[in-house]
Amino acid sequence: MTKTTETPQEAQDIVAQADTGARAPSGIPGRILWFVPLCWSIFQLWYASPFTVALNDTEARSIHLAFAIFLAFTAYPALKNSPRDRIPLQDWVFALAGSFSAGYLFLFYSELASRAGAPTSFDIVVAVTGMILLLEATRRALGPPLMVVALVFLIYTFAGPHMPDVIAHKGASLNKAMSHMWLTTEGVFGVALGVSTSFVFLFVLFGALLDKAGAGGYFIKVAFSMLGHMRGGPAKAAVVASGLSGLISGSSIANVVTTGVFTIPLMKRVGFPGTKAGAVEVAASTNGQLTPPIMGAAAFLMVEYVGIPYIEVIKAAILPAIISYIALIYIVHLEACKAGMTGLPRRHQSTVVQSLLSFVTIVIGICVMSFAVYYGIGWTKDVFGAAASPIIAVAIFIAYVALVRYSSQYKKEAVEDPADTDLSELPDPGPTVRSGLYYLLPIVVLVWCLMVERFSPGLSAFWATLFMMFIVVTQRPLIAFFKGESNFGEALKNGFVDLAEGFVAGARNMIGIGVATAAAGIVVGVVTLTGIGLVMTDFVEFISGGNIMLMLLFTAIISLILGMGLPTTANYIVVSTLMAPVIVTLGAQEGLIIPLIAVHLFVFYFGILADDTPPVGLAAFAAAAIAKSDPIRTGIQGFTYDIRTAILPFMFIFNTQLLLMDISGPVHLILTIVSATVAMLVFSAATQGWWFTKNKWWETLFLLLITFSLFRPDYWWDQIHPPTNDYPGSAVIEVAEKLPDGQTLNLQVRGETIDGDIVTKHVHLPVDMAQAEGLARVMSTGLELRDEDGAKVVDMVQWGSPASKAGIDFDWEIVQVSTPADRPSKEWVFVPTFLLLGALAWNQRRRAKQTA
Repeated sequence: MTKTTETPQEAQDIVAQADTGARAPSGIPGRILWFVPLCWSIFQLWYASPFTVALNDTEARSIHLAFAIFLAFTAYPALKNSPRDRIPLQDWVFALAGSFSAGYLFLFYSELASRAGAPTSFDIVVAVTGMILLLEATRRALGPPLMVVALVFLIYTFAGPHMPDVIAHKGASLNKAMSHMWLTTEGVFGVALGVSTSFVFLFVLFGALLDKAGAGGYFIKVAFSMLGHMRGGPAKAAVVASGLSGLISGSSIANVVTTGVFTIPLMKRVGFPGTKAGAVEVAASTNGQLTPPIMGAAAFLMVEYVGIPYIEVIKAAILPAIISYIALIYIVHLEACKAGMTGLPRRHQSTVVQSLLSFVTIVIGICVMSFAVYYGIGWTKDVFGAAASPIIAVAIFIAYVALVRYSSQYKKEAVEDPADTDLSELPDPGPTVRSGLYYLLPIVVLVWCLMVERFSPGLSAFWATLFMMFIVVTQRPLIAFFKGESNFGEALKNGFVDLAEGFVAGARNMIGIGVATAAAGIVVGVVTLTGIGLVMTDFVEFISGGNIMLMLLFTAIISLILGMGLPTTANYIVVSTLMAPVIVTLGAQEGLIIPLIAVHLFVFYFGILADDTPPVGLAAFAAAAIAKSDPIRTGIQGFTYDIRTAILPFMFIFNTQLLLMDISGPVHLILTIVSATVAMLVFSAATQGWWFTKNKWWETLFLLLITFSLFRPDYWWDQIHPPTNDYPGSAVIEVAEKLPDGQTLNLQVRGETIDGDIVTKHVHLPVDMAQAEGLARVMSTGLELRDEDGAKVVDMVQWGSPASKAGIDFDWEIVQVSTPADRPSKEWVFVPTFLLLGALAWNQRRRAKQTA
């Protein structure tokens, strides 16, 4: 086999235009464009450090955006035909004016605080200038879509009185709007930019340093050494490699190019058409942002928007991400079976026992290391108290040196750039894995800080990045030392060069995210200024007719359409700001309690899936450039592979056990994981039209039925055993008196809104169980009732009470009161479901033997 091809210039351009900026000037401008990102990374490390007196959040956001806008104008050309080898004078002017406007809050923080709400004329001039330049920086770095969305919302701010009645508002003056958007933390400098400043930058920097250290090539080679020999092995390895690369890159496009330049030619070699080879890489790379512990930038926004620790986001996202990747590997397997593909030969043919022992040794070694770190550090904290941290640091240093010494013996098995490898046969998995075990240590540090120490994401990333910096500088000299080479000084110098280049790469990768979160803050600012968020509930309810499934489809379509031009982070901010509260509110009205994290993950998933949605999925364009295939067909094929991921958000909205919520014990957890995994594999077989052999149409229907039954067993169980005992509203006091501890008072209420509409909704009200009598318990929810023609009617609602927050008003009627029914577990549905699956498997295997 010849050496795999270089990354096509078209793919490189897509990454540059989307992630880092396409300009590469020489001379002094080139040095400035290298030095400014370096300073940005150093500033962010200083800001995150627990050893320094940090700026307040607003000042840090101001500096963060100043760097981003400066680099957006200097690194990104204005137009396609604009020069890329130099920076025009007007771009220098725009860069300086934009960074001054963004840094205005930092430079004059005290003065602005002293005249809050009373901006001067100069304040407004700066705000207007900054807003215009931010929109232009957004257009350059991300294309027109986000700029257009932000502009539409700005126009809506001023044109409110002239809008249709359903979305009209009183409007805002220029002074009020610009002051709100630019001089407060309600708009541009809001939560989204704060998360970019505090969390996201350090994770992107961590990934850039990990990649600069050579971990990217290591992960790819490990995946190929373990999976490349299987049917369609290169494609399966591409899935795993792209998942591992998600630790390094938060960009689907960069992930496609980083791994695709190596994986796509090898997939084509074993029989995949160019379209499908590119589509597999696209599907795997887009899913990289879904995979904990380092997810896309939008995942860190959930911490602020939902108000939960990042560990809870990881917990909720882990099972869907895992089963989605397992399903993609299975789809690749089915494609390989349909086409009769084989894998690549190994360098050394080993026996099954040798391969198994090698794999088991690696897995056990990693597990032993993980358990040793987990329990060892826990033990030192208990015994040594404050002295534990230095002890832990020394232990990690010793482990690092020992692993570098161990790995240096196998470095010939690892190639820093797999695209430069003549991979006509697969290397042995054992030596390949051993060649870079020390790359796992920073990830161990990161996961430990997040999950055990419960540090904030920013502080966790700081410690992991600090350790990663140490590795980048020292790995080359240590390897040279252990190999007995004499180029120790040169290796140390190269280590510092790699560190600086990693800092620059990390900062340039952040330009788009920085301006995206700022521009998306405009949308959030308009929502808070105009109150359109409250109007959206009525608007969406009107469009969907109050049907929760139509509402979710509407949200998914909005996410996909916006995501065609918006980066995932901006897409998530816009759609979650408008739609998340609406879905929760309208779901509650239908009696469906939807956790806020489930809705935010729903939006997050579809924002990511937009990266491969034709006609403008940039990840698909990058993959097509490498595969030399049609980008539209590649995108369509990638989206068909990603249908498995698209159904997951709908399933976990209705079955929160997929988010590891409401799990009653270890057995229930195992049953949930197994059923969800089998459901996803069965769905993959249904959508691919192939299981053990080609599906008949009725078999596909049965497979889809089995998928639904495994994902949502409660749907069928509710038909047999109703989930609630329902009583007339007049019995509310008697039911409240018999409520067990921890149970809410579940009511269906009906009444007239302030707009004159008659609405019916379900509410779940917490009850003060210290009260023994039913009437006292009802009153503890904030309700005072009266009898009216045999019905219970609300006579008074206490302000600020649970009933008031649930939206219950005077003269509303209690229509129905419900309590959970005592019924068998819904998992009994799995018994006939698995029997049907077994019958289908037997029938397909019988047919497969007949046609063999």
